[in-house]
Amino acid sequence: MIGDELEQVRRPTGPAFADAVTFAFGDAEAQVYGLARIGLSPASEGEGRQGSALAVLFAGREPVAAIARGGLEVPGDAGWDAISLGGLSMTVGEPLREWNVAMEGDQHGFELRFEALSPPAEIAGEDPLPQAGGMAGYEQLCGVTGVVRAGGKPVEVRCLGQRGHGWGEPDWERIELARTISAWPGAGPGVALSSVRPRGSAHAEEPIWAALLDDAGTARVDDPRLSTTYDADGRQRRAGLELWVHGDEYPLRGSGEVLCGSTLDLGALRLDCAFFRWRIEGETGVGRYDVLRRA
Repeated sequence: MIGDELEQVRRPTGPAFADAVTFAFGDAEAQVYGLARIGLSPASEGEGRQGSALAVLFAGREPVAAIARGGLEVPGDAGWDAISLGGLSMTVGEPLREWNVAMEGDQHGFELRFEALSPPAEIAGEDPLPQAGGMAGYEQLCGVTGVVRAGGKPVEVRCLGQRGHGWGEPDWERIELARTISAWPGAGPGVALSSVRPRGSAHAEEPIWAALLDDAGTARVDDPRLSTTYDADGRQRRAGLELWVHGDEYPLRGSGEVLCGSTLDLGALRLDCAFFRWRIEGETGVGRYDVLRRA
């Protein structure tokens, strides 16, 4: 059960523990798309908490700004209710209901308000992802409003997006790659999907968690299936979804193709960050498809 108390920073369970909040949005009409993530890790001996800031902003098909900073000192009183780190800031307006996120920059950046359009869908402890080295947590479909600056030009946005809070101890000695996928159709439920592939495993053996998100509630997808087409450099270009929910006679089917994307070097890891145009049961919308893998 997800309650307001989970909006607070999670207590570390080990030296590799990470706690992160991620926001993503996409306005196809304004042709701006973005991702912002702040991560926190336990304090090292004799040092304060460490943090990381990651953000990407696209205008049209091109990335116009990016932040990828690690090893940042976290102020002692910072928490998810209010935190500013590495050019990003996040605040909770109302737990599980309203948040604000900003990316600094005179030429490129944003100030956005996210309002929950669905209850949180829980990635619970009994799911396979934590056992495979993934993150527990929850995801929410959101309405997004505010201003994006691309090339110094302010653009008002009103679109859909997603906010997620995740925590755990991902062990990249055991993980080959991790995927994060979301789809935000203009009508009908949104989709949240996460998977973690253990080293030495094939795609068919990749544990997958998925849920449908809308204002009426959330529904766990019992049998999520994902297919992906990559380019010559291994970046995701197209994808297909088949989502079987308990009690339904037929699956929810969708397909997506890349709108924009970029690759970020995160040291030991490589992030292929992309925004897709999704078509799900006749409804069209924007969403994410990220692949994080060992460099």
